[in-house]
Amino acid sequence: MRDGWRAIPRSAVEKMVDMESLVTEENSAMKSLRSALDGVHGAGVPGVFAEVRAGELVWRGAAGVADLETGRPVEIGMRQRVGSITKTFVSAAVLRQVEAGRLDLDAPIGDHLPRLVPGERGRAITIRMLLNHTSGLAEYLPYAFPSLKELAPGSLDDNRFRRSRPTELIAMGVDAPATGEPGSTPGIYSNTNYLLLGELLEHLTGTPAEEHISRTIIEPAGLANTGFPAGPPIVGAHSRMYEALFGAIDPPRDYSVYNMSWVMTGAGLVSTVEDLNRFYRKLLDGEIISPSALAEMQRLVPVIAQDGRLIDYGLGLYKTEIPGHGVFWGHDGTVWGALTMAWASADSGRQFSAAMNLVRWRKPDAEGTSHPIDDALATLKRQALCDPASDLRLAP
Repeated sequence: MRDGWRAIPRSAVEKMVDMESLVTEENSAMKSLRSALDGVHGAGVPGVFAEVRAGELVWRGAAGVADLETGRPVEIGMRQRVGSITKTFVSAAVLRQVEAGRLDLDAPIGDHLPRLVPGERGRAITIRMLLNHTSGLAEYLPYAFPSLKELAPGSLDDNRFRRSRPTELIAMGVDAPATGEPGSTPGIYSNTNYLLLGELLEHLTGTPAEEHISRTIIEPAGLANTGFPAGPPIVGAHSRMYEALFGAIDPPRDYSVYNMSWVMTGAGLVSTVEDLNRFYRKLLDGEIISPSALAEMQRLVPVIAQDGRLIDYGLGLYKTEIPGHGVFWGHDGTVWGALTMAWASADSGRQFSAAMNLVRWRKPDAEGTSHPIDDALATLKRQALCDPASDLRLAP
């Protein structure tokens, strides 16, 4: 079975019971979700898979292929590079250090890492500013991947197996012209901030940030299929990941095998849609950080995202609002060839995570026009998060 609603008691979810043994019903909500998922594939995404949770009900679906050459189908439980969703994990780990009294959110980063952010900037930029992208530190990616400035893929291929050191990437962002004064808004989204937070975690704990996050966030939450990759390949069942680079790579090229040291604590995690929903449910339910720390995470400032959108950003978490249906919390993320999103209602009662194996499909000359994939994704998101609860019924 590739999709279907399942009634799952919370205790059963925690025990990872056999999903095929649970009752399902193809109701109107399920049919609508199936149609919306097929719509994303039909609009041009080779493969897409998703999980929707509504109370005790869970729906999972997959559409399309994981490999364009062989036609191998995409499957619901596949692992995915989840990009900047990693930032919520990093933020949670930092906030736990705050809760433990080892860190002050409004302390200057220069108090901890003066060699990485020296002088007046180190004294002016606080931990909070790194977390909410108001530090004014530039994005290092155009310097690490110089061909991006010409919208050309050469750097992507050249760096596929390159082992990058976080400090050299941070230096690129610190040395680049500032994007604004520390603390000014709107902030400018920058992975430099989160590589610095990774170095901060190592400085505070004496353990590499990836190991610390795995031990204190991922493992206690029971995220069995989530972790930082040990090498260029993804371990376990996964899709190929096709990068279009805004039409500069045609046909899109597979970058599923890639050394992720270029962005590890910014966007390096591998996970599944099931694990992402589990993580955000536990986060919003106060099981990963305290309610007061979550409130800090949800203090919002305007930030200009990498795609030019103005978003309401907190500390590694931001909100999306669907008119008439309220506010949802989460994050989305991309790496070369993969796009992932995870959203949850404030009470975590409604959740939606989806993974796609194509990214940056919109060509520059399409600015201001609606792309069929964007429209299809918006339909899927709305259907997943806003379908009436009365339609999510159990079989008698």
